Amino acid sequence: MDELIYFDYAATTPVRPEAAAAMMDALGQFGNPSSRYGYGREAARRVKEGRETVARALGCSPGEVYFTSCGTEGDNWALRRGAELGRRKGKHIVTTAVEHAAVLETCRDLERRGYEVTYLKPDRAGRITAGQVTAALRPDTALVSMMLVNNETGVLLPVAEAVRAVKAADKAVLFHTDAVQGFLKVPFPVCSTGADLITVSGHKIGAPKGIGALYVKKGVRLAPLLTGGGQEEGIRSGTEATGQIAAFAAAVAAALDDPKRLEKAAAVKEYALARLKAALPKLEVISAGDVGHICAVTLPGYKSEVVVRVLGDRNICISSGSACHKGRPSHVFAAMGLPKPWLDGALRLSFSPESTRAQADVLVSALKEAANSLFTTLS
Repeated sequence: MDELIYFDYAATTPVRPEAAAAMMDALGQFGNPSSRYGYGREAARRVKEGRETVARALGCSPGEVYFTSCGTEGDNWALRRGAELGRRKGKHIVTTAVEHAAVLETCRDLERRGYEVTYLKPDRAGRITAGQVTAALRPDTALVSMMLVNNETGVLLPVAEAVRAVKAADKAVLFHTDAVQGFLKVPFPVCSTGADLITVSGHKIGAPKGIGALYVKKGVRLAPLLTGGGQEEGIRSGTEATGQIAAFAAAVAAALDDPKRLEKAAAVKEYALARLKAALPKLEVISAGDVGHICAVTLPGYKSEVVVRVLGDRNICISSGSACHKGRPSHVFAAMGLPKPWLDGALRLSFSPESTRAQADVLVSALKEAANSLFTTLS
């Protein structure tokens, strides 16, 4: 089999050696963090240290960090309980049409439960302004949810500006941001945005799947999504996943120890885009991305799912959008108003500090061969 050429880091990342080692060490010490004997106290110490490490990366206090199983859980918790917290104010929610499915599907479920949701449309570049957010506010608006980095275009949304504008208009409105693609991928701690609720996930930064966190700003009295034994200060019950937490913290610490990580990914992305444009005259750039690890391109007239499969047969991994689409057309690209041939041929490329120019060269060569050998559609 050919060497794996992986340019789908926005979907998931390989587990870092430091994270795997930390997880195995924690699994060897199997005590329940709630138990009062030595084994339990040792597990509780690992959870405490993990929380402190994640809080340092977020830019908040450890008491504002609650571990979850994933980003989807964090988004559901923030939206469902955030909306519930603000129900006396009203049942109106503002979000964007380019959010991850974890936000959009939760909003649709809330609509079925009597809430009204305003979905803000992006421009052709995938951008949404703080002005759009404030213009959508109503007296009964209880919650705003706006992602930090779009997972398909790499566009950095103006969350900090929007938070300031929303709070200036109405301090009682809760603000949530899905920062799964922004955590440790932007040159500032995500809590500096000022959002009340922030979702992050471990498997996007080299931790295993099954661990994430929700930041809840001090003073926001969020109700539990899960009830039971009262873990996580009583608002997220369930025995703490000590091994995953240890791995999450180790991945965070490794990222913090590599201050050049963002520059490394961005350099390979820029190189890959330049080579692709030179090698494939029909290729169009949908978004070069504001962050270093994501961009989106299209081969108008081709079918992206076919291109992805052809490259996959050569052990080259790219995507046609979010992994959660499972082959369905991208709602993000559709919301941007792209013409159908562009939508049909849309491809997402995502990078890491470990990506290389040599791998990019292999990708460009394979994509050129695929474009030359495949028939175009009439769309």
